[in-house]
Amino acid sequence: MTRQDTTNTAGTAPALWPAVDELWSRLEATSRHPGPEGVLLRILKLSEEVGEVAEAVLGTTGQNPRKGITHTWDDVQSELCDVAITALVALRTLTPDAQGVFERHLTRVRERPLEPPA
Repeated sequence: MTRQDTTNTAGTAPALWPAVDELWSRLEATSRHPGPEGVLLRILKLSEEVGEVAEAVLGTTGQNPRKGITHTWDDVQSELCDVAITALVALRTLTPDAQGVFERHLTRVRERPLEPPA
């Protein structure tokens, strides 16, 4: 599958699930750690990406007095996108039906009440 294959009908941005499949395929083709170890490492990658979100937020707010302001809110947005992509690719690593698993879970989450139980 090429990157061109994942472009949506408007030709502007990749369609989500074909793009996830493409990224997964590319990672699988170059993986140095196949099998269960590779799965675990791909899931652990999420922790690294979440750490980058935290670093960007701290850099945006200037919380480290030695560094000052080192990031922007655009950087935070980009890092959050990396977290989402990494999570979806990790899910695809666990199951070829990542889209179905995600959509069923999203449906359950959307059906949860927002109020605490009485």
